[in-house]
Amino acid sequence: MHRRLLAVLVPLAVLLVAALGVPLSVTVAEREMQETYVDRLGDVGRFASLADTALSAGRTEALHQELARYHELYGIPVAVIDTSGKVLLGPAGAYQEAARNEPALPRIVTAALAGARSEPSGEWAPWDDSALVVAEPVGRDSEVVGAVVTISDLSKTRHRILVRWARLAGLGLLPLIALVAVAWPVSAWVLRPVRELDAASSRISQGDLTIRADAEAGPVELRRLAESFNTMMDAVENAVQRQRAFVSDASHQLRNPLTSLRLAVESLEPHLRAGGDGRQAYDVAVDELKAMQRMLNSLQASARMESIRTASPVDLDVVMATRVDRWRALTATAGQTLAVDVPPGLRLLEPPGGLGSILDELISNALRLSDAQVVEVTARLVPGGAGAGHSDAAVAGDAAGDVVAITVRDDGQGIDASERTQALRRFWRSPRHQNVSGTGLGLAICADLVGAAGGELRLEEGLPRPDGSGHGFAAVVALPAVPREAS
Repeated sequence: MHRRLLAVLVPLAVLLVAALGVPLSVTVAEREMQETYVDRLGDVGRFASLADTALSAGRTEALHQELARYHELYGIPVAVIDTSGKVLLGPAGAYQEAARNEPALPRIVTAALAGARSEPSGEWAPWDDSALVVAEPVGRDSEVVGAVVTISDLSKTRHRILVRWARLAGLGLLPLIALVAVAWPVSAWVLRPVRELDAASSRISQGDLTIRADAEAGPVELRRLAESFNTMMDAVENAVQRQRAFVSDASHQLRNPLTSLRLAVESLEPHLRAGGDGRQAYDVAVDELKAMQRMLNSLQASARMESIRTASPVDLDVVMATRVDRWRALTATAGQTLAVDVPPGLRLLEPPGGLGSILDELISNALRLSDAQVVEVTARLVPGGAGAGHSDAAVAGDAAGDVVAITVRDDGQGIDASERTQALRRFWRSPRHQNVSGTGLGLAICADLVGAAGGELRLEEGLPRPDGSGHGFAAVVALPAVPREAS
């Protein structure tokens, strides 16, 4: 997270440094060029004064030698030309060779012969290779008899500009480095409580209500937020614990009176007349007492299973190996057929309370409630979680976001599409199953446990019925796949 914060701060700092550094760099380059121009202008001004005197007196030998010496010392060709452009004094060869590469030379010379002084060059960029041409008229106004022209190579000047720019860039990097050096630990310190809150929220979403955030680190505002978060989680955990304790205690406390009541009712059986109205009332009372005992057992089981809130990786092969033989025995006893199609090597996140218990409940529903002939158990790894309810999804390699879809289908009665959502509610039972033993808690508990592991329990159409009157019942358990290397 602090990397993203730096990704915002550093570009802003770079823009700020650039906003200050670019104009300064331009100013430095222009000043270097201006200094070079002023230096050359001073030289041609002096040579123009000497040339005016020498040409007037006809003594040009000394000036010619001085111009040659200047070229020899500085490598800058300087020449005195007449109004036709012919070189009168100076190194003519070097001047003409340099002049051939300067397209701006005729314009500058024409202006000098007209009595105008050269303007400073605007080409200061280090990557530009043009020379600096400076011309000074010899004579005054209408008495201009020639001009002194220098053609200066600016490679050294541009090298100095690059050196100055490099120094400025180095100075500009210092605050950026200091910003990163300071912002990295500071942002880590500021955002560490946020990361811990994020991790705690993730753990809580998986059902771990015991996790708490560190309220001793970070800025004051985040410490207060962590304290409020911990207070909220204390209240939530206490409420959940009280709820579970109430369900468990109530079920336990009602068990003994209910058992006593059942014994008392059953003790009345010898005193009933055969075929009398009392026998029917007695049978109803015993059935209701048995249903209440099953309800209490289911409530206690629900409280125990929901108290286990940790999901962990498990190999589906291991779970199936401990369950398939028992399922085959149960289906064989009921005169049904069990078909299992589970590819090897699937690894998934097991819900709290165990995946085997959930599959046992789904198989039990198929045996007790559907009146099915065939029960089919399939599993597929679905890339990206798309289409998890389809048994023909291709098996692919482990990847982030994949899910393992375990489907239990039968060709029995099934339930209507309008009843599928209600079937996942607690204590709901289909009107067709009112006379079948059960509590209406099984699917609801399974859905809660699967959801606690980040998965989903869905109800869909099952296998086609043998008589062609519709489809049976299907329950799809979609759980996050766990890559081998991650586990």
